[in-house]
Amino acid sequence: MKIAYDHQIFGWQAYGGISRYFYELANNIAKSGDSEVLVVSPLYVNFYLKERVNSFRVIGRKVLAIRRSGRVYRAINQLFAPKIMKSYVPDIVHETYYSNVSVAPKGCKVVVTVCDMVHELYPESFSTWDSTAREKAIAVERADHIICISENTKSDLVKILNVDPEKISVVHLGFSLTQEARWKELGQAETDTPYILYVGSRGGYKNFTNLLTAFAADRGLYGEFQLVAFGGGPFTAGERILIAKLGLPLSRVRQLSGDDDMLADLYRGAAVFVYPSLYEGFGIPPLEAMSFDCPVACSNSSSIPEVVGDAALLFDPNSVQAITNALNDLINNIVLRDTLVARGRERIKLFSWSRCSEQTLKVYNALLK
Repeated sequence: MKIAYDHQIFGWQAYGGISRYFYELANNIAKSGDSEVLVVSPLYVNFYLKERVNSFRVIGRKVLAIRRSGRVYRAINQLFAPKIMKSYVPDIVHETYYSNVSVAPKGCKVVVTVCDMVHELYPESFSTWDSTAREKAIAVERADHIICISENTKSDLVKILNVDPEKISVVHLGFSLTQEARWKELGQAETDTPYILYVGSRGGYKNFTNLLTAFAADRGLYGEFQLVAFGGGPFTAGERILIAKLGLPLSRVRQLSGDDDMLADLYRGAAVFVYPSLYEGFGIPPLEAMSFDCPVACSNSSSIPEVVGDAALLFDPNSVQAITNALNDLINNIVLRDTLVARGRERIKLFSWSRCSEQTLKVYNALLK
């Protein structure tokens, strides 16, 4: 079987969850030895492709992610990728994001992955110029088969775009953050103060505002702990204003940026990992936290309970008091902490990139049959 992945995500995402997903698929499926795997991205900015083990072919060259270069790269890729695909003659083209037109040759089966329906459910979190929802509908309509990364995403897709459930397969993601500790080398992350950890972007449906409010509502919490936000860029002017308005000392709320090794060490050292999102298509960070024996408190909404099972303390993300209570419960109840950590060790065994790739390959084979 010849499998090709298109240029879309690799042409504009240097690092990130979606490009990591497709890199892992290509790498694991190629290593299985039963398929020939190709990534067709004439120009790409993605570092996973550059650092890959030679298990699959990449047709393209690494370029710099220069400001406002995305549209130019996309236009060049859209021009040359169809010609490369036609000469390669793949059996399957798995589109790595959503577009108005496909680069797949005629007669080739097309697969698209839908990670979430957040653009449709929370349009206020995105620019009015964002065309993702419209392009997603087009890509879903033309695809021969659709992969959703959770049952919750499948349900949302069926409801919102009226897609036939028979056209959809659910394949859960894996995770791969397993770096060895380098805590003493990371002066930026090192702290003598216990901390609660948050990871990722913070705007809109990510619900960081409610988390800040819940943290500030309990003097016992912010008197003893810092709230550390990893990734997502420096605090915005609006976030700094809110922090001041809530009366939080700046020393109690920190934003850190760094590599996977720093993140691994932060998981390992955190008193609690908190995940307050209103909506997630899957949610990898709670699994990463569990892999480092970090107790997890997270929302009871969207796909999150499907992922964490009984290995996390769930709360209502719309209730500030519920978030405060969950943090205190997990910090103060040693038996609960130990129980969730033990359950987390078992829970993460259900999710791996090799399992994700095996199930995806079954989707490809069934589609060709």
